[in-house]
Amino acid sequence: MMTFEYNFVIRAPLAAVAAFHHDTRALKRLTPPPILIQMHKIEPLARNSVAEFTLWFGPLPVRWAAVHANVDPLRGFTDVQASGPMKYWKHTHTFTAESNRVTRVGEHIEYEHHRGWRGLLSRLLFARPALWALFTYRKLATRKSLERQ
Repeated sequence: MMTFEYNFVIRAPLAAVAAFHHDTRALKRLTPPPILIQMHKIEPLARNSVAEFTLWFGPLPVRWAAVHANVDPLRGFTDVQASGPMKYWKHTHTFTAESNRVTRVGEHIEYEHHRGWRGLLSRLLFARPALWALFTYRKLATRKSLERQ
């Protein structure tokens, strides 16, 4: 099992950061170009809520379904891949107040690729450098949305 960690600080109160991530539009806001996201089903964030979507990497569609767990209104949540390109994917988002106006966002992913040819696509699209770029974009998008308020 592989892991990936990414943390950043944002100048926004804990409640604002949590609300931003609980919004059903968050995934679309946090998906970097040139990747396009097509939402099929998105339920309000709650225990066992489902998000089904397709990520378009150019002409290549990657279908994904995630189920949410450990949902806390202020502290974060976990999404677990129910179906998709990975053999296993568990992504925990944590929000921690560092002060009344500063929040730390933590991203922890446990993941595993399929072996052989079946895992080739996920190893290319979700390699460590690609994850780092994805979460750097998410950091910047979160800051742009919340720090201007």
